[in-house]
Amino acid sequence: MKSYQIHFIRHGATVEDNKGKYIGRSNVQLSQQGIEDLKKYDSLYSYPGTPLLYTSPLLRCVQTCNVLYPAIKPIIVDGLQECSFGDWEGKTAAELEKDTRFTAWLANSKDNAPPNGESGADFTRRICKTFERLVAQLIDSGETTAVIVTHGGVITTLLSIYGLPQAESYRWQMDNGFGYSMRITPMLWMRDKVAEIYDYCPPNNEEEM
Repeated sequence: MKSYQIHFIRHGATVEDNKGKYIGRSNVQLSQQGIEDLKKYDSLYSYPGTPLLYTSPLLRCVQTCNVLYPAIKPIIVDGLQECSFGDWEGKTAAELEKDTRFTAWLANSKDNAPPNGESGADFTRRICKTFERLVAQLIDSGETTAVIVTHGGVITTLLSIYGLPQAESYRWQMDNGFGYSMRITPMLWMRDKVAEIYDYCPPNNEEEM
């Protein structure tokens, strides 16, 4: 039976990532080290080829596409942005620890939102709607493979919802420049909206899933 592969890749590292800042919608660029790391990974590992390259519109994701897939024009998808941290963008947890709203958000991010930001529930609805649309587009396109370059929070949330084996989002953590590969079987997808997570992306021959 025909199946489809979607490869998720987290964008390269930024200065703000390394400082532990919340940078959901902040349009920061890759650090020079982040760019060099991506080039190194590209020389060491085999990133999957693809006719379809989807990306979050934020600069750090577009730059990652340009490093790893310089010959392919990425398709910008608005719904793939990271969660908006609102007024907490650019701040660290240490800077926010005395804010009672931050404490409440840490305890229940699903229902609580940062000031002028996005709740976990709203974030999940947005990215799920976007992802299901992209799956439908892939199936209708005649192609069988796509790469999605996006953010860590987007990937871990999507895999916790749609991925098999089932696992909490924190178990799908990944480093910058890495991710996971998903195999979609149309019958299983149409019936249960689940798909197999079958490998790391790029593949790591030294480590099993």
